Amino acid sequence: MKLARAVDGKAVLRWPGGLQIRLGNLYAGFFLIVAAVALAALSLGMGSIKAGLGDLAAALGAAPLDPDTAYALWDVRLPRILTGFLAGWLVAMAASMLQSLTRNPLADPGLLGLSQGSMIMIMLLLIYAPTASKALIPLAALGGGLGVALALLILVGRERSNGLAILLMGIAIETVLSSIASLLILYTPSETSYALSSWLAGSLFQASWTGIAALAPWFLLSLPVAFLAGHALGPYELGEEMALALGEPIGRSRPIVLVLAVLLGAAAVTAVGPLMFLGVLAPQLVGFLSPALARARLFLAGLMGGVLVIAADGLTRAVAGEIAMPLGLSLTLVGVPLFILSLRLRALKLFRTH
Repeated sequence: MKLARAVDGKAVLRWPGGLQIRLGNLYAGFFLIVAAVALAALSLGMGSIKAGLGDLAAALGAAPLDPDTAYALWDVRLPRILTGFLAGWLVAMAASMLQSLTRNPLADPGLLGLSQGSMIMIMLLLIYAPTASKALIPLAALGGGLGVALALLILVGRERSNGLAILLMGIAIETVLSSIASLLILYTPSETSYALSSWLAGSLFQASWTGIAALAPWFLLSLPVAFLAGHALGPYELGEEMALALGEPIGRSRPIVLVLAVLLGAAAVTAVGPLMFLGVLAPQLVGFLSPALARARLFLAGLMGGVLVIAADGLTRAVAGEIAMPLGLSLTLVGVPLFILSLRLRALKLFRTH
């Protein structure tokens, strides 16, 4: 490993195998990890029961805790924090993959209809087979997302498709599926309709260690996926013609990347419901924090997604009243001001350079 300079003059760390990473991206990753840990520690102390990081350290040291404190830490707060981080990581990474694939900063699993496909299948299962095993819910989500991905590939054509065609067809499918979801909510019993509406707004209410165990394999899978898919997505960010010129087999790699994005997004939807705006927010905030491409962009987007969801959940519990604030709303309240600020600062930077 040695310190070198990239073509644009930026400092990079290079390994013997040709792998390299910009120092700016490395610093950004370290900053996001510290931010995630700090927000998790802060969120751990939020709630009606006084319990926090000190109590967790005492419990890890085998010190006894009273039942209320133990319940607040182990059964409520820690599962919410970990589930939120994992779900945010998966959604943001899936969105970053789709944005590189379509070369559009607004592409995310929700905009392309992938999240809606997962949602519809879960809703159909809960409405028409309420006594079915909960183990079928992740399978339903994966089936719905993969069905939409297959429809996209069939409608736009595997070889002739391009990023814009996938995006436009995805918007059309998303519109149809969102209308179907509204009809399902409208014509279901009131109790089921209320439960579905709460889930569709995003929620960590059902976070548990069982759910974390279900999400953890997808998180572990996302690590090699980011490493391998990032290599393929690098040429896409230069344009499809350039990708072909560089030897990227887009007829094969595009469906594979699309399916991988579906798998990651569907896993998150199963756990917390759809987090629509997160897929747009996280990669764009990463672009402002430290411009990155390919693998680095995927990893940084995942970290940013996890940080945003932890912060949003902290806000949800900080202002908790008789009716809990939906996670999607608190995510918007946390992320949109940062998004607007980053856009304004980026515009000022461009204005000064010109």
